[in-house]
Amino acid sequence: MLEKINAFTKNDPIRHTFGYYLLFICLGLDTAVLGPTLPALADQTSSPLGRMGLLFLVGSIGYTLGTMVSGRVYDRVRGHPVLGIAQILAAVLIFFIPLTPWFWLLLFILVCKGFAEGFVNTGGITLLVWTHGEKVSPFMNGLHFCFGLGAFLSPLLVAQVVGVAGGYRWAYWALAAVALLVGLRMLSMSGSPRSARAHNSETAQTTQGPVPYALVISAMLFLFFYVGAEITFGGWIYTYAVTLKLASVAGAAYLTSAFWLAFTIGRLISIPAATRFTPRQVIPAAIFSCLAILALGIIFASSSLALWLMAIGLGFCMAPVWPTGFTLAGQSITLTGRLSGIILLGDSFGGMVLPTLVGKIIEGSGARAMVYLVFGSMVLNFVAFVGMLRLRPPKTPSSL
Repeated sequence: MLEKINAFTKNDPIRHTFGYYLLFICLGLDTAVLGPTLPALADQTSSPLGRMGLLFLVGSIGYTLGTMVSGRVYDRVRGHPVLGIAQILAAVLIFFIPLTPWFWLLLFILVCKGFAEGFVNTGGITLLVWTHGEKVSPFMNGLHFCFGLGAFLSPLLVAQVVGVAGGYRWAYWALAAVALLVGLRMLSMSGSPRSARAHNSETAQTTQGPVPYALVISAMLFLFFYVGAEITFGGWIYTYAVTLKLASVAGAAYLTSAFWLAFTIGRLISIPAATRFTPRQVIPAAIFSCLAILALGIIFASSSLALWLMAIGLGFCMAPVWPTGFTLAGQSITLTGRLSGIILLGDSFGGMVLPTLVGKIIEGSGARAMVYLVFGSMVLNFVAFVGMLRLRPPKTPSSL
């Protein structure tokens, strides 16, 4: 038995996958910590709350730049050292976030952190695809389950320390410590996977057809509208609940955590579901469920119970959309690091545009507008999905 365990842990694909999963737990922790700490960061930098939406914008700008650059990097060099360095850089920057008294310096730190995390996100996804090839679907759902797990734990941590003087700082410092350890692990991990195209570049050059850029753009838009909805709801639900007096400060942190817990459970369930159902079965069911839940949240906007049900239901139903959509793109296009990076730009811009707009709109029109914007983004997410289906090349029935 011991020999079997040793053989299992020394298996390169298993070791690599475990490392990528740890990276995405850290990404989830970092993504979800910002929303519950926005009021504290506003006080720390003596800034109005409406301006705090710029934190999403500049973080996403850095993330976008990192995504644009990293795709080509992973095509050319070993991926694990790059992942390790990027993760360590992100950990150092996270440590300094709660120590920054100036808003402009906080913006600069978030740009740099976003750049590093663009490398981490693109590298984790791309190397996972290269590790498992066409069998990546359940592993991709597992990767994003880990993101959801981190996102669930993060606001829970904030809720535990919110009553302590400067308590939110400890949430950032704990996250920085975990991220640093994961970065060191990645830096020491050998045997970086390579793309199938890299193993036989001469053959690839002779067999590769033209890149279907219309399909690539559809996949980008799919991620753009989905991520815009996810990050907007997860990042602003805390402020939404407190502003409308539907929850206390601690209660709003737990509400945020409930959203990410449901999200995590949905990602967990989507792992076996990915082996039984196809993307064009899963995605419409998930999106239409999200729209129905958001509609109920709009109708019963003054109900605290409805808010909790909306947060839990939306988290659960959103969970499979991203990994299933990216898997669909991978079934339609031979993904290199460059093409993965291009598609993931949709993810980057999605996390930039709508969350930033919400901060300004809440300041001018009220917090209730947030739910309407998320609803519209999910509608456009479905439109982009239909575009992906129409543009993808013919495949065997099993891949549909």
